[in-house]
Amino acid sequence: MNNEERAQVITKLEQEKDKVEKHITDLKELTQPISPENAIGRVSRMDAINNKSVNEAALRTAQTKLKNIYTALEKSSDPDFGSCRKCKQDIPVGRLLFMPGSAYCIKCAQRN
Repeated sequence: MNNEERAQVITKLEQEKDKVEKHITDLKELTQPISPENAIGRVSRMDAINNKSVNEAALRTAQTKLKNIYTALEKSSDPDFGSCRKCKQDIPVGRLLFMPGSAYCIKCAQRN
């Protein structure tokens, strides 16, 4: 990976980090407890509880993604940044731009 490609990937990581952090903030708001004092109907309350569960799952996924982005940013200055953890071959830049936290090339990712 050359310096220009590395800079592209780091920029993409920073953009993705900002986007995911905002998404996490929004999801945290949506996963607040539903107060029993709210005068909503039983069906509406059940729907709100279901939506809360869906948003909690999305929050966990987003937090995992953010953790992977932070890990990738920390390793971005390493000389082996952009190399597959398993086979040590270069990960295609297109894959890193599409999935910035990728640690494996396509072949190794398919095997896992």
